[in-house]
Amino acid sequence: MLKSLIRKLVPENLINLYHKYLAVLSAQLYGNPSDKMIVIGVTGTNGKSTTVALIAKTLEAGGYRVGYTSTVGFKVADKEWLNNKKMTMLGRFQLQKLLKQMVEAGCRYAVIETSSQGIVQSRHLGINYDYVVFTNLTPEHIEAHGGFENYKNAKGELFKHLTERPWKKIEGKHIKKTIVANMDDEHSAYFLSFPADKKLTYSDHDHSGNIFANNIQVTNTGTSFNIGLTTINLQLLGAFNVYNALVSVTIALEEGIELQKIKQGLEAVPVIPGRMELINEGQDFTVLVDYCPEPYSMRKMYETIVLLKKNKIIHVFGSCGGGRDVARRPILGKLVGEKADIAIVTNEDPYDDNPETIIDQVVAGAVEAGKAVNQNLYKIINRQEAIEKALNLAQIGDLVLVTGKGAEQAMAVAGGKHIPWDDREVIREVLKSL
Repeated sequence: MLKSLIRKLVPENLINLYHKYLAVLSAQLYGNPSDKMIVIGVTGTNGKSTTVALIAKTLEAGGYRVGYTSTVGFKVADKEWLNNKKMTMLGRFQLQKLLKQMVEAGCRYAVIETSSQGIVQSRHLGINYDYVVFTNLTPEHIEAHGGFENYKNAKGELFKHLTERPWKKIEGKHIKKTIVANMDDEHSAYFLSFPADKKLTYSDHDHSGNIFANNIQVTNTGTSFNIGLTTINLQLLGAFNVYNALVSVTIALEEGIELQKIKQGLEAVPVIPGRMELINEGQDFTVLVDYCPEPYSMRKMYETIVLLKKNKIIHVFGSCGGGRDVARRPILGKLVGEKADIAIVTNEDPYDDNPETIIDQVVAGAVEAGKAVNQNLYKIINRQEAIEKALNLAQIGDLVLVTGKGAEQAMAVAGGKHIPWDDREVIREVLKSL
């Protein structure tokens, strides 16, 4: 409430100056730790957290100590823990403190998931990036940014910032300022238009990219692809993970790591928490947790589960509040209404919005797709009760999907409160009780 009041009373240019001042101050307070590591920033709409984790694993496979920060979790060398902050990009002082811890732990690399909202608040300004990665761009957080072009331009500020900070020498090596971009995304040319010492591209088919995959094979146990004659067998489900892996291949090769070691690093990743994660407590049906908070990622998730053996699909989902993309609520409802046999709409992260209003807007989309309330469409505001309903409805061979939160460790509710929450743990407890 106080933040909202300040935004109304204080001119926007003064708020922007305040954010920039804090970014510089926080970096100086912690001794500018980003000057002492090779820093990789990852931005885009989808796949950022998985990309961050895979970059870290491939660099570790090359024998280096690595730290990262993402929506899913944090890593400082050998220590990893889940993100319980309800923020993709930490606040300036928290972020700089974490970067300093990475330096003290001997990390050569820091990988930072860099969000558009974090960029708008100038959290990136205190960080000296060496690589900036563009994954993809689809409509998300449009209302928060005031339109798609503003959203794209916000991400563009990271690429502009790349060469505005001084070049580094680490262990006597001059570190080039490098852009890495997904050649297959229609917006790649915009992100490649910014100045850099080097520009690298990747593709899942286009030989004009610096790194390209071929012979992509997707099964219900993982995804494989070739880089040249080398086959990489990911344990991760979904063709979209080829793109996430290609970023790490591109950067690791640029850093002089052998492809065989990259292969070993990627193949050793069993799952990214809350990203297409199967939950198995011995039940006779399948339970899958995924994040997919917006329509594009939801469609990709449904494309992937085609490969899973299943009878009915029972889907627990919702949509968030807090001024985040109200327009997508009925779209998500319609999408699930078309794809799932049973849709259960529940609370997600309402913030100060009325949870019932959010649920009704999602339900409207499902009804448009042909679902009928209390027959194959249920409104259950309590998320635990919604999950219990789905698991109790599930029969042998069914597939239960629980989406919208992934491995998030809290639910954001009214008054700025965060309630401890983990979909995966709730599911495990319910399954054990069954």
